[in-house]
Amino acid sequence: MTVAIITGAAGLIGSEAALHFGGLGLDVVGMDNDMRRVFFGADGSTDWNRQRLQAQLGGAYTHFDLDIRDRDEVMRLFARYGNDIGLVVHTAAQPSHDWAAGDPFTDFDVNAVGTLNVLQACRVSSPTAPFVFTSTNKVYGDRPNCLPLVERDTRWEIEPGHTYQYGIREDMSIDTCLHSVFGASKVAADVMVQEYGRYFDLPTACFRGGTLTGPQHSAAQLHGFLGYVMKCAMSRTPYTIFGYGGKQVRDAIHCADLISAFDRFWRVPRVAEVYNIGGGRFSNCSVIEAITLAEKITRQEMDWSYSETNRTGDHIWWIGDNGRFAGHYPGWRLEHNVDDILTEMFEANAERWSG
Repeated sequence: MTVAIITGAAGLIGSEAALHFGGLGLDVVGMDNDMRRVFFGADGSTDWNRQRLQAQLGGAYTHFDLDIRDRDEVMRLFARYGNDIGLVVHTAAQPSHDWAAGDPFTDFDVNAVGTLNVLQACRVSSPTAPFVFTSTNKVYGDRPNCLPLVERDTRWEIEPGHTYQYGIREDMSIDTCLHSVFGASKVAADVMVQEYGRYFDLPTACFRGGTLTGPQHSAAQLHGFLGYVMKCAMSRTPYTIFGYGGKQVRDAIHCADLISAFDRFWRVPRVAEVYNIGGGRFSNCSVIEAITLAEKITRQEMDWSYSETNRTGDHIWWIGDNGRFAGHYPGWRLEHNVDDILTEMFEANAERWSG
């Protein structure tokens, strides 16, 4: 089994996975039709990253300009490689709350139906291949906003002594709360990935990430929090904070740390697992803290403004607890914090983002 199939291969997580597993000697088959350009315009395009992958991996990388909504083509691709498939990393998605509300059919077709297409193709052609799914903390909807929060000078924090003081665990309910259209489509995909594990005994895992980030992010206003902050800081693009005083908190995980987790699961797979995965208490910040860090790194003030209207379903405070995954894979650990991530973004994107 020498082939890794990666959907959304030219995106942030997909490209990091391609480079990692290609570097381990697997033949990487990438599926990506640059839908991010459709979602977010030219700035969101990942075509530059596809070219980078092809240049760095050479013959170890085969690219297919394939839409995961095309069930027949997905089935044919998996059948082509069959039992040679040793890993499936499914990262392709429509990732924006705001975009989903404007076109719920496309959002659901990409996130939910597309995931089903990839799952079924895997079940038919390569049922022993570990199936890694990049889910999202938005499956919890706005349930985290019901937690007892305390306002600090630069951030919201959870009440000291709360059971989630070290981060939100997988035992948080996903029911009876506001998810957003995007969140609902990702719930459908998440539950289906679990079901294919439990019902068909496939080695699947849902990784429910918070802010997934890194220097290769094609950041846009509607998606890519830390990347977009740094992009605006470097290019002197006006930035808007939406609600909560800019004190809403996100944990942030570098794409390399996330792929390291995927690697651990691939080597010792389990069935129908669900993991909250993110920066946890090690790597997190509020919006205004991120702006302050970006200004420090770029040595220039950002042009930002504030809107009282928060995004629908937006989390006020999200720090995830990685304890379940770390308990199953005790050798894994985070290597990058928010300061590291923003500094790397600044250094890696001098040519792309400088104003």
